[in-house]
Amino acid sequence: MSDKTLVAERSQSKVQETSRTDVSTDVVVDKIVIGSVAAFAGLIGLWAFACLGSAMYQAGGPIQLVRGWFSAVTGM
Repeated sequence: MSDKTLVAERSQSKVQETSRTDVSTDVVVDKIVIGSVAAFAGLIGLWAFACLGSAMYQAGGPIQLVRGWFSAVTGM
């Protein structure tokens, strides 16, 4: 084999090793991003549930809450 062929083979193997590392890093980053989005969505859901529970407590129950919401929307 000539020297040019050996250099080409070495450069290809280095590129392949680098791309494998980049792919595994991308997979880890994707998992972290998906986990963060899921955790944030869960926190928003808990916050919404706490707000709804607080509103029902202040209104005097779920029926009173719905009645108060309709009266606020319609103006009656």
